[in-house]
Amino acid sequence: MAYFGRRLQTIFLLLIIFVVVWLPCVSTSVISSEGTCSSDGMEQDCDYKGVNDSYSSETPEDDTDTDDDDERTLTITHKDGNNKETVTIELGDDLLHRIHLALQESGVLSDDKERIQQIAMEEVHKWHAEEQDNEKLRWQHQQSKQQQQLLEQTDFPYTLQPPPPPVKGEYSLKFVQQEWSPPGGHRYAEYATGQSPYFLTSELKKQSDDIARLRRPYIKRAMEHAWKGYVDHAFGADEVRPQSKQGTNHWGGISVTLVDSLDTLLLMNMTQEFRHARDYVQHELSHDQNRKVSVFETTIRSLGGLLSAYDWSRDAVFLEEAMDLARRLMRAFEHPVAGETILPFGEVNLQSGSCNMIPWAGGNAILSEFGTLQIEFRYLDEIMRTRETRRFRDKVETIFELLHEMSPDNGLFPYYMKTDHTTDQTAPKELGRSSSNRLKKKKKANNDPQNKPFFTNDHLTFGAMADSFYEYMLKIWLQGGKTEPMYRDMYDKAMQGMHDELLHVSTPSGLTYLADQVGGGNNKRKRIHHKMDHLCCFVGGMLALGAYTDPLGLESPRAQRDLETAKALTYTCYQMYARMNTGISPEYVEFSAGEDFKIGKGAPHYLLRPETVESMYILNVLTGDPIYREWGWEIFQSIEKYCRTHVAYGSLKNVQEETSNPRDDMESFFLAETLKYLYLLNDPDSKIDILNKHVFNTEAHPMRIFPVIEQDLKEDARQK
Repeated sequence: MAYFGRRLQTIFLLLIIFVVVWLPCVSTSVISSEGTCSSDGMEQDCDYKGVNDSYSSETPEDDTDTDDDDERTLTITHKDGNNKETVTIELGDDLLHRIHLALQESGVLSDDKERIQQIAMEEVHKWHAEEQDNEKLRWQHQQSKQQQQLLEQTDFPYTLQPPPPPVKGEYSLKFVQQEWSPPGGHRYAEYATGQSPYFLTSELKKQSDDIARLRRPYIKRAMEHAWKGYVDHAFGADEVRPQSKQGTNHWGGISVTLVDSLDTLLLMNMTQEFRHARDYVQHELSHDQNRKVSVFETTIRSLGGLLSAYDWSRDAVFLEEAMDLARRLMRAFEHPVAGETILPFGEVNLQSGSCNMIPWAGGNAILSEFGTLQIEFRYLDEIMRTRETRRFRDKVETIFELLHEMSPDNGLFPYYMKTDHTTDQTAPKELGRSSSNRLKKKKKANNDPQNKPFFTNDHLTFGAMADSFYEYMLKIWLQGGKTEPMYRDMYDKAMQGMHDELLHVSTPSGLTYLADQVGGGNNKRKRIHHKMDHLCCFVGGMLALGAYTDPLGLESPRAQRDLETAKALTYTCYQMYARMNTGISPEYVEFSAGEDFKIGKGAPHYLLRPETVESMYILNVLTGDPIYREWGWEIFQSIEKYCRTHVAYGSLKNVQEETSNPRDDMESFFLAETLKYLYLLNDPDSKIDILNKHVFNTEAHPMRIFPVIEQDLKEDARQK
């Protein structure tokens, strides 16, 4: 520990010289071509290598290509009378960048050298404190391993390894490219059944927390890389193309990546970047686009992103834009002939309001789409509390009331529904809070029972087309403070049906998985498709959250069953990653007797999906088991190694090909969900409380639950 203290003191003294003597020259861009700086009547000869004439916040386009030996150095010769002293300092991008941002944010004038030095010194102090904290954590990690046998005994057999230390204060990810090789699957087999195989001591959990804090900056570094690529090459566009370095607007031209990333920037303390994005939302973002958008995707990504940004910042700019977008999306509930409908159309033109069903769905409405609008519009009404937002809320809640009435015996819903829009379906615009009255009046307005929505297939799945509908059964109940039993009843019934109908175990490894089922109704033969989508991997987190909030109690047989299944499914999802050459999961896998699973036909690709790390995050928060952080860290390193491009990250064409380049696309959910969940998985200091204060929408946008909003409103009123 003494060694670390001496090394840091030396670095600190060198940095003071750098800040006091050289930074004013840099800040005012007055380094001469001969390398001489002038300050306060004294002369310093500044010879430099790798340092630009005027400092720029730009970082190398791809730091993985930078040679370790090509270090930036600054040699300062300080002259005072006949005395001369020369000091050489090695400079890291992180420290230079943070000083530059601090100077920009302060608005200091270029000739105010005293203030410039003061600000720079403050940043050096902060950097020094962070370095001390990190070194202390590493020292504590070493000490805890030695003390563990003396303090508490755990049978946890795995060593928790911290990442490499930063180099000159810079959290470079080059070590992943140089050192990481996916270790392969079939490991940690004791977790396959969903049991808790080891006794987890408080000391073990503390050790995991300390290592997580050391990993956290590296995940933030990945977000900084992806965000910089978006800002440099596609700022304001829907997405950046990570290979061709240009923007694309296939989500309607409403800055989807920017809005989807707002709360990620906040949660990772990327304050400068958040303010830049916030200003764009205020001054340039426009939803008045003459283009059709997906009602579902725009709700969860854009509306959810704006609402979460408001919830965490309380900045009215986001709420104003959310209201504008909500009004445009609500026109999807208006049929051009029949009037107001129960189920929304899948697409709506944000400018004209014209709408239609999604073309490839055969005129059907999709369960996961109309069943995943409620968290967002309910939150908007809870904040705004106007007649208009109450009407929005009624529309989306009526969908669940209809489905509750139509609920099959096993609680599982086919994913296609259709409504005959040939006659008037206009229902009275009830603003009351009686859900049963709302639905009755809609029915009364429609005397023809054939015009009631009906199922058009018999396909049961927890993957694509249905997934987030089941997620919202639980989360709506949590959002409302557990006061609306209909949603929890639907959830518990569906989870029973899932266990009875869709849950299977592979051979020879005993991997738990969720199959699809087709048929079984109206005397049709039941067929099981033994496949599981990566999308299904959210179920582990959902089941764990449901178990810990079960009205019967966590120790009840039902909750224990669900928690065991949650752990078993998440282990299977981890194996979907670990058994691939790149350590990254394909889009879906197919199970067969005697060989567990193989890549699904036509599905070797990876779209930067978040569901597996989402479940690992939730299970780690709830159980404290450090194994989920270890698995998540493996996944992060594989993504960093195989998906990184010069400017961002790209999807993979084939997860078995280790030498192929990433594709030219990066979904907004990679920043909104995948990197966010990886960061939160390694953030034991997060303010998010998934049991008592917050609920995530299906795009990983966390918002306060209603009792917390009510409490905050009362507190605000008292302070006024």
